[in-house]
Amino acid sequence: MAAMEDSEAPCLLIGGQAALVGFSDFRGRPVDHDTSGGWRSALFVVAVEICSSFAFYGVPSNLITYLTGPLGHSNAAAVNAWSATGHMMPLLGAFIADSWLGRYRSIVLACTLYVMGYGMITLASTLLVHGPSSPLQVAFFYASLYLIAIAQGAEKPCGLAFAADQFDPDNPKERASRSSLFNWWYFSMAVGISVAIAVVSYVQENVGCGIGFGVLCAIMLCASAVFLVGTPTYRMYAPTPGTRRRHFALLARSLIALAKSSVLGGKTHHRQEEEEEDDEDAAVKSEDTRGVLRLLPIWAACLAYGLVFAQVTTLFNKQGRTLDRRIFGGLELPPAALQTFGPVSILVFVPVYDRALVPVLRWATGNPSGLTPLQRIGTGMAVSLVAVSVAALVEGRRLETAREHGLVDDTGAAVPMSWVWLVPQYAMVGLADVFAVVGMQEFFYDQMPSELRSLGLALCLSVLGIGGFISSALISLIDGVTGNNGGDSWFADNLNRAHLDYFYWLLAGVSAAELALYFCLASSYVYNNHKSLK
Repeated sequence: MAAMEDSEAPCLLIGGQAALVGFSDFRGRPVDHDTSGGWRSALFVVAVEICSSFAFYGVPSNLITYLTGPLGHSNAAAVNAWSATGHMMPLLGAFIADSWLGRYRSIVLACTLYVMGYGMITLASTLLVHGPSSPLQVAFFYASLYLIAIAQGAEKPCGLAFAADQFDPDNPKERASRSSLFNWWYFSMAVGISVAIAVVSYVQENVGCGIGFGVLCAIMLCASAVFLVGTPTYRMYAPTPGTRRRHFALLARSLIALAKSSVLGGKTHHRQEEEEEDDEDAAVKSEDTRGVLRLLPIWAACLAYGLVFAQVTTLFNKQGRTLDRRIFGGLELPPAALQTFGPVSILVFVPVYDRALVPVLRWATGNPSGLTPLQRIGTGMAVSLVAVSVAALVEGRRLETAREHGLVDDTGAAVPMSWVWLVPQYAMVGLADVFAVVGMQEFFYDQMPSELRSLGLALCLSVLGIGGFISSALISLIDGVTGNNGGDSWFADNLNRAHLDYFYWLLAGVSAAELALYFCLASSYVYNNHKSLK
């Protein structure tokens, strides 16, 4: 692995073809189009994504049920920060990968940590089932959870960036394939999530959590082997030595200067004029750095989407547990299995979008990708607004049904209302993902300097992470306020006395306000890379 991503690729001919500048193989040797990269190499990385998505989403699919069961936490406490941490850790992972470790080695490290984390959580859940939980056992359980989150931090931003690196943006055919990769990458992730939710949640509910987590450990062990098999075919990005660190230095200096300017205002104006010629001012005016800073308002305007996304594995799950989930006579669906409808809608819509809608949109807009990334993100945010509004209406209907049948205080009885009522909100969140999340991935990857593209994808993931943190904080705040003086909280453990519908309407209002802000920002944004995004 030595010199994999830090060696500079020489310019020469390989088999009559020009070597790719800035890339090498795993031994630091030059590579060309025919002998490396492309779909052949990207598919090895896609296989890892399917497995890691299967494993990672196999944990939160039923985590809230596990926390409120064996660990005895309340609903508000069960809406935990773990999933949000998993989406935030890629910022740290991307920094380490882009400044030091490199994308390939970061993925290898992530696979190792995944196997360790899932092995630990298998042991922890097995011990907790066979006796009362001690503080040490609970601490071990949470340590395993957060080790998995750290592994995701190393893998998520680097996996997609490394797969996209296998396509040459200066080659028209490979550039088109790279654009398609973002769609099919999310499709692959949805495959892993769908199977995880359907299979792992069933195993955990009916066989045991220990076995369910053990399956995840075995899956990631196989994924690690698959990724290593593809090593001889990979294109390893090889930036000029020191370039990565210089970019991070530019970013740091620019952010510091921006903060000083915002805080001190006019007091720093004359001082800045005096420093116009030194290196710090030159860093502030760097084109790449200013381009990165221009992404931050767009990123902030997307946070409401992450706030809605956070409800899928938490409050949507709790709604499903109260409904009639019978199918085919007496068979009852696990509540977490309802989450499958989100990934299933992704599986259905991605091929339709990539093969049917994109050609039509390409003809209508003249854009090779059909929609620009920013148009795609805005569409997804609008769909998520509709999804959370539908969730509010459905929850209002569920509460009314519970009152009509005298079940307000009968927490053990299922409300006589079919689980099918929840399908639209799950499906629309999945549809929103195809637009918003895939659009954010393509946008933040393309608009970042090539040395910082892992960081760009981490920014995309952090939208979901910070959205989760905001959700947890908001729920805790509202829970404390509405449950004051002995009243029923919006998030009462007895959901028939709670008011999740009020919370969903609040989210709809926030989403509408931020969508308006987003449209203002997106309409004035000028892309850095006109060749692929015009």
